[in-house]
Amino acid sequence: MNDSPSSVRRRLRAARRALSAAQQREHATAAARLLMRSPMLRHARRVALYWAADGELDPQPLVQRMPGRKRRWYLPVLRRHALGRLWFMRYTNNDRLRANRLGIPEPTRRKRRITAAQALDLILMPLVGFDNDCNRIGMGAGYYDRSLGFLRYRSHWRRPLLIGLAHECQRLDRIEPHPWDVPLDAVVTEARIYVRAARD
Repeated sequence: MNDSPSSVRRRLRAARRALSAAQQREHATAAARLLMRSPMLRHARRVALYWAADGELDPQPLVQRMPGRKRRWYLPVLRRHALGRLWFMRYTNNDRLRANRLGIPEPTRRKRRITAAQALDLILMPLVGFDNDCNRIGMGAGYYDRSLGFLRYRSHWRRPLLIGLAHECQRLDRIEPHPWDVPLDAVVTEARIYVRAARD
């Protein structure tokens, strides 16, 4: 059965929303533990995450369990002059956040520099669906794909690692990527870390 992209998104979003609050917390904690043991996070100093909504796996347990001066956390922010793209701003647990035009909390910009994706070591990304090869289905607006489009043209220079966070219930057998899709390096769920196979 070939479901339409919109029906697949609806089904997967419903599956993650159906998880109880206790399951959500348990999955977020388990995924954080897996990431904390991974060298992908261990050596990253500038790490972007996201503010979880709509049943997304919450990355906050990482921030709570890995405080310290060596690592800086960032959240995506929107800018009026760069519609459809994401920029990133420094974030700590004590920051005041305000909703952007999409209703997503982001740090206020007082005395904070806006950072481009190219300057980060690791970007933790939300997703709607994924497969074993770390292809990703997003919400459909293309913010991350446009913001990370530079990776399609330059792959042999310093670049941020891209790791998706998801619940196991969001895994699909196979996702056929579009030409504009930016593949992930890995996906972390409550059960395991999926790593994208090396490409020539």
